Amino acid sequence: MGSKFHAFMYPYFAFGHTIPYLHLANKLAEKGHRVTFLLPTKAKNQLEPLNLFPESILFEPLTLPYVDGLPIGAETNSDLPNTSGKVISDAMDLLRGHIESKVRALKPDLIFFDFVYWVPEMAKEFGVKSVSYQIVSAACLAMALAPGVELGFPQPLGYPSSKVALRGHDAKLYSIFTNSSKRLMGRVTTGLKNCDVVAIRTCAEIEGKYCSFIERQCERKVLLTGPMFPEPQEKSVKQLEDRWNHWLNGFEPGSVVFCALGSQTFLEKDQFQELCLGMELTGFPFIVAVKPPRGSSTTQEALPEGFEERVKGRGIVWGGWVEQQPLILSHGSVGCFVNHCGSSLMWESLVSDCQIVNIPQLADEVLATRLLVEELEVSVKVQREDSGWFSKENLRDAVKSVMDKDSEIGNLVNRNHKKLKETLISPGLLSGYADNFVEALESEVNNTKSS
Repeated sequence: MGSKFHAFMYPYFAFGHTIPYLHLANKLAEKGHRVTFLLPTKAKNQLEPLNLFPESILFEPLTLPYVDGLPIGAETNSDLPNTSGKVISDAMDLLRGHIESKVRALKPDLIFFDFVYWVPEMAKEFGVKSVSYQIVSAACLAMALAPGVELGFPQPLGYPSSKVALRGHDAKLYSIFTNSSKRLMGRVTTGLKNCDVVAIRTCAEIEGKYCSFIERQCERKVLLTGPMFPEPQEKSVKQLEDRWNHWLNGFEPGSVVFCALGSQTFLEKDQFQELCLGMELTGFPFIVAVKPPRGSSTTQEALPEGFEERVKGRGIVWGGWVEQQPLILSHGSVGCFVNHCGSSLMWESLVSDCQIVNIPQLADEVLATRLLVEELEVSVKVQREDSGWFSKENLRDAVKSVMDKDSEIGNLVNRNHKKLKETLISPGLLSGYADNFVEALESEVNNTKSS
């Protein structure tokens, strides 16, 4: 076994990034390694319950410096009124001197990062190994790295899948969403090409050919952590709260639709109302967990007229992220999971027993959705207009297409999903990825110390 190391983690300040990083930190700590986790003060309070090894994982709270456009008190992407993320990454850049002083004082062996492209340069100055750990799908990273991707779609040079490569309406949709994330993806690719170690939160059983493509583009081996799920629920999270459990127990098995769009999705008010009306039209009991739409301080004030009265007893609209989401998905009454196909929700949906419906909101989610819908055929997506708008009827139709017992597409994706889930939860698969990943890092550190 390799000698023990000390790792820094400096993930992008959004819960979709910090939570997977903490799952990885737990795995490193389980193997006897130390982690210094750099994150904002408020995020520290929210993540502490997920830290399973507080004696080995030290949270180092940071205060984001002010940059133009950063609201007072905002510390993570979920605190912003839009999803561009530029102001958060700009503020994180201004912390470079502070991070350097921490590295100089604590002398870590490794530093993990995703969006902060200057980490490899800084790490080299101090003789520290830099690890670009990406939590988005390998299909998305491969698209960003593909030669000619900036020249247009559908098929950048060498991209390994014609099913996932963008074409038609999805190419237009990708372009709409990419305008807000192009800068961030540029930072990611710069980090990938300059770091010492490339690591991705995925597994070869699902994205092997994309990982091989990334290896060729980056000219180095890509390490895979597997989905890196948290510890079993009984150890890491308390049982489902009574308010959710009691409500869900009132419905037939597999009849409830759970819709969650993550902490970085901010819908316009009219699109939020269309989402609510679409869920109402399905006729199924439902929970919608979304941020308040732009211009509204709460979801309640933005609901369609008469909506609450019409869905009373069978519909809940919750204004934000639900901490116990995995436990809700595992409840026997939940039969369908409507989500944006962000990285964490993609994996949560794949190991659930729920039918999957995708409504991508960002560029990487468009590609992840194509992976699930077109290549793996385990989900369906909500159809959109060229502008990106989706109607209540299209949402209703997508949900009913997988919930209808006689639906051909519903039965197809259900069969494929079950097979894929069996693979993902097969004995030793996930733990094997995690163990091999940690061993590879130990070798990296040992080689550095012996050279």
